[in-house]
Amino acid sequence: MPYPQEPILVIAYNDSSRNVLTAEIEKNDLRAAPCSTFAEAEELALYGCYSGLLIDLPAIVKAKGEEKIIACTLASFFPTLRVRIIGSMLVPMTLAGEARQDNSLNDFLEKSCSLFAPRKLRLYRRRPLCISTLLMEGGKQQRGYTLDLSWGGAFVTDTCPERLSTGEQFDLTLHEFGITTRVTIRWIRPWGERFVPGIGVSFNQRDENLEQTLRLLLKTSAELDRDRLSS
Repeated sequence: MPYPQEPILVIAYNDSSRNVLTAEIEKNDLRAAPCSTFAEAEELALYGCYSGLLIDLPAIVKAKGEEKIIACTLASFFPTLRVRIIGSMLVPMTLAGEARQDNSLNDFLEKSCSLFAPRKLRLYRRRPLCISTLLMEGGKQQRGYTLDLSWGGAFVTDTCPERLSTGEQFDLTLHEFGITTRVTIRWIRPWGERFVPGIGVSFNQRDENLEQTLRLLLKTSAELDRDRLSS
């Protein structure tokens, strides 16, 4: 199986440990993105695509407060390998209560990371809110509703989303509030699976009316609503 194409995030508080982990990734002709904190890794993952997360175990143990929250969020999103550096070896380590992980760096890269579809972290937390929508398509309005809503966009139900394509742009109306905004389709969940079909869309721009409505519905500000496991 081919190795992943996108970089691996490498996190270690200690400079020498970070250099060792980075070198091990690069030995396999892969790109590493070395980070000295979990917050630094989160910032990279919000704006770029990555294939996995290689962590020096002491960093997990020492992480406190917001760093701990970010560490758990990243590990729940990306394929993750936690290792302890012993001499020239990377020894995979599993913390109590955590799921089993790969037995070696090679397995991690060849199996877990290669099977993972690289993607960015969500910037904003999704909230389960049902808002009636109208999607303007080809001069006609298609009825739907949101399953979730965030400062960045929404998931809108649609019984035949296969006719649409990622990257397409449409006018979306939040019917209850009389607000129309331009959105871009980011992903599609087709009909026929054991999930509600529809489209994930992002807001192209938030004007004052949309900002006020989102603040009313989400009950928080965009700056404080990062998509993390807990706070």
